[in-house]
Amino acid sequence: MDKKSSRLKRALRLRCKIKKLNVNRLTIHRTSQHIYAQVLSADGTATLAAASTLQVDVKAGLSNTSNIKAATEVGRIVAERAIAAGVTEVAFDRSGFKYHGRVKALADAAREAGLKF
Repeated sequence: MDKKSSRLKRALRLRCKIKKLNVNRLTIHRTSQHIYAQVLSADGTATLAAASTLQVDVKAGLSNTSNIKAATEVGRIVAERAIAAGVTEVAFDRSGFKYHGRVKALADAAREAGLKF
């Protein structure tokens, strides 16, 4: 099994567990150059808040979009936008990515900004 299929298998297992909880979810995706975060509704039909390193307001304060500092900024901004939309509790969907580095930095920043998961 290659690296991508292993990640997708972990993501599927995680999403099945989150679906049973029936709560809003903070889902992330990372590439080698960027990181994306969205808060999705419990049924998955609506995006309640989003942030990524591609957005102009986020990118302006960063020298590099592929490091822990950028992930921390995205986590803080998505948490602020989610709270403004009325969401305080979410389930963290890491999309099968291992919980370290940029993924962990984003999650910690979102918790510090007020999201509970």
